Amino acid sequence: MRVNGIPVIDVSPLESGSVAALGKVAEELCLAARTVGFFYIENHGVGQDQLDAVVEIAREFFDASEEKKSTVSISPFHRGWLSMGEAKMYGSAEADLKESFIWGLDIPADDPDFLAGGRLLAPNRWPKFLPGMRETLMDYFDAAQACGTRLLRALATGLEIDPELFLREFDKPVSRGSLIYYPSDLSRLRQEEYGAAPHTDYGTMTLLYQDQVGGLQIRGRDGAWVDATPIEGTYVVNIGDLLARWSNDRFESTAHRVLGSGGRARYSVGLFLDPNWDATVRPVTEDGEAAKYGAVGCAEYIMDRYDEAFAYRRDGLVGSGS
Repeated sequence: MRVNGIPVIDVSPLESGSVAALGKVAEELCLAARTVGFFYIENHGVGQDQLDAVVEIAREFFDASEEKKSTVSISPFHRGWLSMGEAKMYGSAEADLKESFIWGLDIPADDPDFLAGGRLLAPNRWPKFLPGMRETLMDYFDAAQACGTRLLRALATGLEIDPELFLREFDKPVSRGSLIYYPSDLSRLRQEEYGAAPHTDYGTMTLLYQDQVGGLQIRGRDGAWVDATPIEGTYVVNIGDLLARWSNDRFESTAHRVLGSGGRARYSVGLFLDPNWDATVRPVTEDGEAAKYGAVGCAEYIMDRYDEAFAYRRDGLVGSGS
């Protein structure tokens, strides 16, 4: 099944342990990753009640006053609230019209990686006015991360390499969760201004749960923009630049954007899946094939893109506390 050319894949067999079922799903996922770079997944193992709870927390958080949200403003370690205008995709003339709340592994303050500084491994910033937020988001993070690792294992299987190759350095990942809010009042949209401007994701893989408002589009190989129409209960998954590089460009990292939502607020929940901070990514090659890229550190690759994309990193705030 496809929707606007984007495959819809039932990934329930990935939890069954059946070798034959895994092989079939792996083949479908690899085909989608090679030819589109985007696909929907259904029966992914994250319950609808859990997804609904996360969206409800997002509504409560973004409906709060700026004074309350600013108590958890973004830290130098990329945790907390990004206000409107703090994210700008490369090449875009204007900042994105969205707010975000970002969290990751719940690292304690005495963790060696946090004490080392600057590693995107840090305590999360939880608002006191939403006491249930921490438990809801951490439970969700664990469930979505588990889904993402199943997908990476299947993609490796589809490439006929060690199924654990993409996961060898994934025991302390720098994956991030993000609640994303696009406001209903986009009357100030200009020609080069978007909810999210055209871009590719720079990490390994993104799992996006979107509400039913719509607005996400992907760019096809012919250059035309295609709607990633919301399908209830599914994730929209896309390959990031790092995984495209890791696969030696077998997998496609596809540009996408978010348009205005016709006067309706839009909410989505992203999980940006990435390996450990000190992981090294080397392109996977076939016999006799040359690597198109040299080895690169996950930290180096991601930090370069962060410094480009986020205003707080350009405005001298990095390193000024947690």
